[in-house]
Amino acid sequence: MTQQDIRIAPSILSSDFSKLGEEVRAIDDAGADYIHIDVMDGHFVPNLTFGAPVVKSIRPHSKKIFDVHLMVAPVDPLIESFVDAGSDIITAHVEAGPHIHRTLQAIKSHGVKAGVALNPGTPLETIKHVMPLVDLVLIMTVNPGFGGQSFIPLLDKISEARSMIDAEGRVIDLQVDGGVNAQTAKQCIDAGADLLVAGSFVFKDGPEKYADNIRSLRG
Repeated sequence: MTQQDIRIAPSILSSDFSKLGEEVRAIDDAGADYIHIDVMDGHFVPNLTFGAPVVKSIRPHSKKIFDVHLMVAPVDPLIESFVDAGSDIITAHVEAGPHIHRTLQAIKSHGVKAGVALNPGTPLETIKHVMPLVDLVLIMTVNPGFGGQSFIPLLDKISEARSMIDAEGRVIDLQVDGGVNAQTAKQCIDAGADLLVAGSFVFKDGPEKYADNIRSLRG
């Protein structure tokens, strides 16, 4: 497969939590392709965000793809609740447990798409044998846990992931998350990414600038 059209998934981690539904509607109207939802447990990563009830509460505010990134451990006990809340894609970290193959099987058994995420220090070799189960590969270009961090230039890793995906011969999203702005987005796209997560960059200037910021990430 060749690289897909570039799609943007604003991370609501950087939105105004006091009006979350309104923020989701605003990025939808501004041209977001996916809504990226960062779920953190204060254990696997050093931050605590939101659970399935929040996802359920914002689901009526957008028909766009809900791209749920579970930075939690263990993952498996939470899958069903996030499916029931309206997730379209559920991404789990290869580092979050000993059985990523089983976790991906469990996600797909609910009829949603399954993603696998890798922290900056985790080699791509760790997902080689689960690629047949994967609908999305997420390359983290920051250490997960907080928004607003600087981009780690793992462009060789993105390129290698592109080659792995192409070898599968089917549609798999290659997502990059962490420090994505107008400059780093171009680097990621050139390396083979086709789905970019951006939080701080999209939300930094207020709702009137969301569309311009999203547009500038497409290259």
